[in-house]
Amino acid sequence: MIRDQSVRLVNVLSRRKSIEEEESYDTKIRLKRVLGLMDLTCLGIGSTLGLGAYVLAGAVAKTAAGPAVVLSFMVAATASAFAAMCYAEFAARVPKAGSAYVYSYVTVGELPAFIIGWDLVLEYVIGAASLARGLSNYIDSLLGKAMSKFLLEHLPIHVSFLSPYPDFLTFFLIVIVAGLIAWGVRESTLLNNVFTTINLLTLTTVVVAGSFYIDKKNWSLEKDEIPETDDFDKPIRSGEGGFMPFGVSGVMSGAATCFYGYVGFDGIATTGEEAKNPKRNIPLAIVLSLIVITIAYIAGACILTLMLPYYLQDPDAPLPHVFDKVNLTPVRYIVTIGAIFAMSTSLLCCAFPVPRVLYCMGRDRLLFSPFSKLSSRTQTPVLAITFAGLLSAITGSLFNLDQLIDMMSIGTLMAYTVVAVCVLILRYKVKEGGEQLEESSSSDEDTPRVSPTSASAKRAFCALSAYIVLALATCFTHVTVEDQVMEGKLWAIVTLLVLVFLLVITVLIMCGQPKNREKLSFNVPMLPLVPCISIFVNLYLMAKLDTHTWMRFIFWLIIGMMIYTTYGIPHSVKGLKMKHAREQQEEEQRARAAGNP
Repeated sequence: MIRDQSVRLVNVLSRRKSIEEEESYDTKIRLKRVLGLMDLTCLGIGSTLGLGAYVLAGAVAKTAAGPAVVLSFMVAATASAFAAMCYAEFAARVPKAGSAYVYSYVTVGELPAFIIGWDLVLEYVIGAASLARGLSNYIDSLLGKAMSKFLLEHLPIHVSFLSPYPDFLTFFLIVIVAGLIAWGVRESTLLNNVFTTINLLTLTTVVVAGSFYIDKKNWSLEKDEIPETDDFDKPIRSGEGGFMPFGVSGVMSGAATCFYGYVGFDGIATTGEEAKNPKRNIPLAIVLSLIVITIAYIAGACILTLMLPYYLQDPDAPLPHVFDKVNLTPVRYIVTIGAIFAMSTSLLCCAFPVPRVLYCMGRDRLLFSPFSKLSSRTQTPVLAITFAGLLSAITGSLFNLDQLIDMMSIGTLMAYTVVAVCVLILRYKVKEGGEQLEESSSSDEDTPRVSPTSASAKRAFCALSAYIVLALATCFTHVTVEDQVMEGKLWAIVTLLVLVFLLVITVLIMCGQPKNREKLSFNVPMLPLVPCISIFVNLYLMAKLDTHTWMRFIFWLIIGMMIYTTYGIPHSVKGLKMKHAREQQEEEQRARAAGNP
């Protein structure tokens, strides 16, 4: 009996929704398909090319990589491209709202889908809250800290893990953005397009104006040419000088930080039911936005480090600082205005996806069904937008976001990992409709085409499972024994080499299994290498996060699991369909048994 109950529980938690079932929902009111390729590309650029373009390059150059921050951005762009390609294939395969939530529901199962959907809600809510707080702090600094001083004096909050004062500007900024999103997709994306255009024009102005003040010598400074203190008599951390003053380790450390500058393009994948020709436009928009973002980051990093030595960069506001140094005050003001528009764009784009995820989860009844209600006038999920907006507004105005900022990163990285895993599962599984022939040859091809079988799919799944376990072990082992490896301890090096060797073996096993050759508008190249690299990079960056981040993440998951077990399992649309089908089958069996005594 216990075994039967265990099997039934596993079946409940792993039940999957077919792609065709997405089309079976009520079609009276649907999300409005109004987003073209330009809108989707601007959404990806706007959500990613925000504060990072104005802060990240200078901070990484001064503290981690020096002028080689350019290489750090290239490494981060490569790692992000692996995740972007996985998203692009799934967007071509499953062009639905909900992003990684829908992808995992179709391929892995209901429980993983709920976890990743709940995870995405956290990612976007905290992302919007932190961006609004950053914009509020930026405006406050332009006003000479007048707002924060007044609130600290009259409404202080004496709680260690909360903000020192309630930030009402953050609250109202998010409420305004939520109102714009609820107003309509067409209107909010039009505003985003305008803001993104201003952002790109600002960065273009920075590159063009700064190119007249570059000094190539700043990329080849000798160590003895670097002073010991800066203009404020603070000691300078200069490394060894030259283009890579902190070595390869500095470049890779900088790449880990720069990777977060690419977070945001996955928001494009939540627009599957609002995009025109989604199977073509969403993958193309993901690729185009990543290219534009990479060019902007690298160009900005080049100008920054060529205009001013890396050790003199301002890690908080590098662009205004650089133009102050060369007495280009007009450009400094342009950068200041551009930063406000950039943060506003990022806020709008970060708040845009979360109602779509809530809408999908509410439609599947894994979260509360009112989240799936669409306004008949605007065709947007107004209740989901209101809930997400209030949650972000309260979080941003009351909580100390310095302690929560890594939560957005862990959510994003887990989503990237799930999508990469789902791509591999779909490529190696047997197509629905029966087992494929082991080999089939055509008259005009001498080389037989091998298709997946049940046996090959099982081998690939086992190899993938082993790869994920080994990747986790490798990443957490490396983080734990990193100092010992740098010291040349033999046991630490041998342990990592053995784990890496086993990882390579699992990848080779997957390489030897037949794959589905379904032609999509975009297919991930070099399978399984690209998704496997994406999985490894994501897990490594997650392993680098601190213990408190993992504890907060686990607490958030516990809240989600309480909702799933008490509401999601009993009300799941897929579960009710399976229950109805099972009851119908049992009724037919009883009828046949009664007719044949």
